Amino acid sequence: MKKMLVLGAFAAMLASGTAFADTSGKKIAFSNNYAGNSWRQAMLDSYGIVTKKAVEDKVVAAADVFTTADKEVPTQAAQVQNLILQGYDAIVINAASPDALNGAIKQACDAGIVVVSFDGIVTEPCAYRVVVDFKDMGKQEVEQMAKFQPKGGNLLEIRGLAGTSIDDAIHAGILEGVAAHPEFKIVGSVTGDWDQTTAQKAVATILPSLPDIVGIVDQGGDGYGAAQAFAAAGKPRPTIIMGNRQDELKWWKEQKDKDGYQTWSASIAPGVSSLAFWVAQQVLDGRTDIPHDLLVPYLAFTQDDFEAALPKIKEGGVATHEYSQEDAIAAIKANIK
Repeated sequence: MKKMLVLGAFAAMLASGTAFADTSGKKIAFSNNYAGNSWRQAMLDSYGIVTKKAVEDKVVAAADVFTTADKEVPTQAAQVQNLILQGYDAIVINAASPDALNGAIKQACDAGIVVVSFDGIVTEPCAYRVVVDFKDMGKQEVEQMAKFQPKGGNLLEIRGLAGTSIDDAIHAGILEGVAAHPEFKIVGSVTGDWDQTTAQKAVATILPSLPDIVGIVDQGGDGYGAAQAFAAAGKPRPTIIMGNRQDELKWWKEQKDKDGYQTWSASIAPGVSSLAFWVAQQVLDGRTDIPHDLLVPYLAFTQDDFEAALPKIKEGGVATHEYSQEDAIAAIKANIK
């Protein structure tokens, strides 16, 4: 298991993170556009665990969560505008679009509000972005697939939530990976919303029209659903890239125990929401050295280490990590050029 951050390497740097201002009276809001899958639920759980303690410890006065009733950009834009009117000092946001919310984000910045986007980031320059290299993750899916299917073949791609920066970046990485491995060809694409039930239905619908599939490249939360669709259709089991969900890794172990099935799994840790919270708190604390783009590694599992991680993942949940204030300070330091 790759650690999300190697904190020991940054231990000597933590002294520079000493508070410059009192944030105990500051209010932070979390604008979330979607909660309909296991990753998003784990994201909210991690945020709640960390921020509840931060409020109890009087680090901040509030860390309220607001999730829209739909996945639409106008709804989230209206939500952000409402948070501005409510007088929040910072907004942490998982955005429905990388650019369509920029007008509302700019309004928040102009009102003196700190905006920190993560996972679904925004491109408005005034905002901060806590990101992983999703494009590299998509490319690595194909690189890993080439190890398990060295002869190549037909691939099915399962995409995520349409219009989000994550979906666009992972898709771009997958295309780049296929270009580097012309032995593979994407012969079908469906939208799975990062949700195994949605993915299962989508894959079941397209399967009858597809040629033989050797592998599935996806975005997380859809691997188990894809496996179920192939099994129900009586189709040969392909190599399915996983996304760190407990049901996916459990299925992987069952297949490995049965006949040595091999694959790879990767995703951003849902607890990155707590890292975004601490970044917002550090900006409110008066730090002026924080880059607007903070890159953190994604969490990946291999054939050799996924079984050790599986018992630690909540049933129906996702492999994650809750970040501390010290973790955030270390991440900031690691990104200062």
